[in-house]
This record gives sequence, structure tokens and C-alpha cells, in this order.
Amino acid sequence: MGNADFDQYSHHHQRVEIPPPKPFLKTLKSNVKETLFPDDPFRKFKNQPFSKKISLGLQYFVPILDWAPRYTYQFFKADVIAGITIASLAVPQGISYAGLANLPPVIGLYSSFVPPMIYAMLGSSKHLAIGNVAVPSLLISAMLGKVVNPHENPKLYLQLVFTATFFAGVFQASLGLLRLGLIVDFLSHATILGFMGGAATVVCLQQLKGILGLVHFTHQTDIVSVMSSIFSQMHQWRWETGVLGCCFLFFLLLTRNFSKKKPSFFWISAMAPLTSVILGSVLVYFTHAEKVGVQVIGHLKKGINPPSYSELSFSSQYLTTAIKTGIVTSVIALAEGIAVGRSFAIMENYDIDGNKEMIAFGLMNIAGSCTSCYLTTGPFSRTAVNFNAGCKTAVSNIVMATAVMITLLLLTPLFHYTPLVVLSSIIISAMLGIIDYNAVIHLWKVDKYDFLVCISSYIGVVFGSVEVGLIVAVVMSLLRVLLFVARPKTFVLGKIPNSMTYRSTEQYSVASSVPGVLIIHIDAPIYFANASYLRERISRWIDEEEEKQRISTEIELQYVILDMSAIGNIDTSGISMLEEVKRIADRRCLQVLLANPGGEVMKKLDKSNFIDTIGKEWIYLTVGEAVNACNYILHTCNFQSKRIDSSTTPDDNV
Repeated sequence: MGNADFDQYSHHHQRVEIPPPKPFLKTLKSNVKETLFPDDPFRKFKNQPFSKKISLGLQYFVPILDWAPRYTYQFFKADVIAGITIASLAVPQGISYAGLANLPPVIGLYSSFVPPMIYAMLGSSKHLAIGNVAVPSLLISAMLGKVVNPHENPKLYLQLVFTATFFAGVFQASLGLLRLGLIVDFLSHATILGFMGGAATVVCLQQLKGILGLVHFTHQTDIVSVMSSIFSQMHQWRWETGVLGCCFLFFLLLTRNFSKKKPSFFWISAMAPLTSVILGSVLVYFTHAEKVGVQVIGHLKKGINPPSYSELSFSSQYLTTAIKTGIVTSVIALAEGIAVGRSFAIMENYDIDGNKEMIAFGLMNIAGSCTSCYLTTGPFSRTAVNFNAGCKTAVSNIVMATAVMITLLLLTPLFHYTPLVVLSSIIISAMLGIIDYNAVIHLWKVDKYDFLVCISSYIGVVFGSVEVGLIVAVVMSLLRVLLFVARPKTFVLGKIPNSMTYRSTEQYSVASSVPGVLIIHIDAPIYFANASYLRERISRWIDEEEEKQRISTEIELQYVILDMSAIGNIDTSGISMLEEVKRIADRRCLQVLLANPGGEVMKKLDKSNFIDTIGKEWIYLTVGEAVNACNYILHTCNFQSKRIDSSTTPDDNV
């Protein structure tokens, strides 16, 4: 077909427009806003008087000012019941997890008093219940225990824990203020699942020390060291603590399974840990079991949290370790707390602001570090009990904190005879609920790579250490991201019969290729990281298509259409790749067409003069229009060649 004929045809289709240019500063401002403020928090401030803006600003940073005026007596009754219920869980868990972090038991109670009060004012979740969690407790013990022995130098160890908690809070609040919550998103669901499962396994193994009544135990967390420590001290195993521990563990697991089957009896599972503590204390008191080797908590200091800001050790030689511990534990705590808060918010159809949650977590941990608390977040078990108990607002945290305060002021002497084996049983019971076998099986069925990430993270924690497992988890997550970017999906499109729709020939068996035309869909932005791969992959698609058409009797390949509908952006390396593809196609006497390039892509192609190189007439709005243009040219040329052949006589050939 002649150029005049094609130009006449090309005028009939809608040209792909190039967006009007925008000033650089305006574009930069738009990109920064979209990156850091995707939820557009300033929208509510527009066209408001100054006094209203101040009020809205206070409500944004202190959410209790927003919902408190609408608080009702019915809400208060529900929150009181929920708060008392989670307090019954918070007391034994706080004492248990403090032991896991090698801290005095009372520190766990302190941590369930001040931080929940702070979160109730600053947090945006209605259901999140604040407290200590097992995995960060284990991390603190593992990382700080390497440089300071908590038994030989407890004062310095406690100072480092408070310092690590302070820096954890600073890091969390900074992420929220700088709107950098996306950093936490680099820990995928599969990564967290494997890491938490591995940490839970390690925690369970370490609690065998309490179950078996061992006094000396390894500070290592890997399974080999733990099992070696256990079996090398078989002569010191105490059957009394073993029987007691197994009985309480059976009781806790039985109540949890019963509550799962009968959700209306959730309170039975919630009250089971405190019931175990009471029963264990009474049993030890009347049988004097502590005299035959059953270890007990001993004296617990009465009174509310003493100030600890003077204990923050900023000049210690171990400051670097404290900062590293704070950052690592803060990320884990953020990932768990925000994930738990969002899951319950979705169930109740309301939104929580991830960045505001980070600020709330950060400020409560900064305040906690100055009031004898260690790292806190929103644990799933406590939040689930809070939700099932019918809480309506964050006031349930205030009620829980008040109950813990009363415990600290009046009831701490009652925990003197609490056996450590009961605390070990409580921890093991909680950790067994974290290991989610069904989720791992689901990963295997849905995505084998996610399953590999999960298992790698789990193995890293169990056979290496918590730090090794965390590093493996982060590396595997980043590798997954890099693989998505560096090796994007490309596939050939075919036409769905009786439609103008083009879909993957792999996904749709009825989709048929267009004779003489190869349609390639690129399923990702084109960057320097994937430009070379895409050039090679497109060349291979062309080779494979030409090979197929040489074997068959179809029209030889003449057109290559690149479907750019999924390409949201392109950089200079990507543009160079397109230029190389154009040169490769020219050498093979093939014509390249572009279908549905986006506005950002068109702007860059225009500024790089690639549009002039390929020709505006070869850029189409849709794949269907591009195919129609190719078919028009092929059929017109075929018709003209037949007409020339029919008008040629034998004499003419002579």
C-alpha cells in the first residue's frame, strides 16, 4: 500500500495525545504528595477558617478529641467489661513476657499501665489492646544479652533495655512523621508468617527450661544449642515441675480450643491464664512446693511505675547495640501492631491511619522508656479478646491500665508464690497460636515462591538466630521485589473470537494469533533494571514467532505490536531499549507499533524524539486499532499484488 493510502487510513483513527507539559516544581510537588500523602490528610483543611484548622489539626494528632464528644454511656459499659477482661490476660502475660526478655516480672506490669494510656489518646484503632509481645521480648533478650549478661549485671542490662525502647519509639515516631510507613511494607505477609512462626518455635523450646525446672540454660536461641542444653542436663530435670507444667499447658490449650468452637464463651480462654496463675500460686503456697525445687516469682515491688529517664544510657559503650536493638524490634512491633489493627478495622468497616499509628506507637514507647516500661505494641491475642469482649473504643485500654494500676498498688504480694512453670505454660500456649500451619499450606497452594520465603525465614530463625532469620526474611522480601522489577512478565496476545478483545494466548486457549502480526504485552514499567531483559525477551518472541510461521503456511511476520497499557512509567534506559528494538525490527524488515502508551510514557517518548523515530502514525489507542491498521495494510497490499498478477500476460513476461 502506498504512503498516501496509509496516510488516508491513519487519519480515521484517534491519535494518542501527548499530555500538556507541567512545570518541574509542580510535577515534583505532585509526586512527593502522592508518595508521602496518598491518603491526602490535608483535604479536610481546605477552605476552613484558621480556628477550625487548629481544631482539626488537634483532632488529627490526638484522635480522642475527635471521638470523645460522641462517647456514650452504652459505649462505656462495653469498654469497662472489655477492659477488665483483657486486664485478666495482661497481668499474667506481662509477667511472663518480662521473663522472656530477662527482665524483672514487675517491668511487664509497668508496661501494661503507661503505654495503653498514651495509645488511648493518640491511637486511631478502636480495638487494638496494647501490651508486651513475645517476639520483640525474645529479640531484646537475644541482642542485648550478647553484650551484657542480665544475671551478672542486671542494672546495666535494664538501662540498655530502656535505652533500646527509647530509640524504638524515636524510630517509630519518625517513620510516622516523615510518612515513611512504606518501609514496613517491605516485610511481606509470607516473610512475617515465617519469622513469627520461627520465633514462636524458639520461644516454646526455651520455655522447656521452666517446664523442666532447669536453673542454668543456654543464651543461644538456635534449636541445636537449646536441645543440647536440655539433654546435657537430664540429671537435673525435675518431675514435679514437668507434671505441673504439662497439666497447666493442657488446661490452657483445652480452654482455648473450647473458646474457638464456642465463640460466645471467649471469656473462658481469656480468663484461663489468670486462673492458672491463681491456682498455681495457691497450690505452691499450701504444698510448700518451692522447698522441693519448684521455682517461684518471689517478691514483687509494690507501687506504680517509677521514673526511669535517668536510666537512659546515652553514653554507654553499648549504645550502638541498644540503637540497633531498638530499630529492629520497632520494625517487628510496627508490622505486628499495624497488621492487627487493620485486620480488626476491616472487620468493623472503619479505617486506621498507618502513619498516625506509628506516631502513637512511637510516643507511647518514648513515654514508656521514661517510666520503667519496655517495648509494647498491639498483640493479636489481647486484641482478639478485646474485640470479642465487645469493646467500642480505646477506652478499654484505659480500663485495662487502671486495673493493672490497682494490681501494682495493692495486689503484687499475691504473686509471690506464682510458679515460673505456670508462666512457661502460658507462653507456650500463646506461642502455639502464632504458628499458623493452615496459612503455610495456603501459601504452598497459591504461590510457591511465597512459601519458599516463609520457610527460609522460619529455618533462619530456628537453626540460626532471630537476627539471622530477620536478615533472611528481609533479603528474601527484597529479592522478590527485585525479581518482579527485573524480570517482568511478557506474553503474546491473541484475538478472542467474535470480539475486539485481545488476551494472553496462554490464559485463553480460544485466543488466536493474528496472521502476520505479533502482539506482545509488557506487564510492568520499563526501568534500567529490566530494560536489557525486555530487549532480549522481545527478540526471542520475534524469533519464536518467525520460526512458527516458517513451519506453517501463514503470512510471514511483518508487524510487531507492543501493548503498553500496563507500562506506567519508563526511564531513559527503557527508551534506549525501545530504540534498539526498533533497529532490530528494521533489520528484519518488520514494523513496530505501540498500543495504548500512558501519558507519562508519551511525554518521555516525545521529549526523547522517539515518536518522530517510530512515526506518529504507528502509535494507536488500542491493540484492536493497531491490529486493524496492520490487517488493512496486509489485505490492501495482497489485493494490489493479485491485481498486478492478473493483469500480467505471458507476452508481458516475455
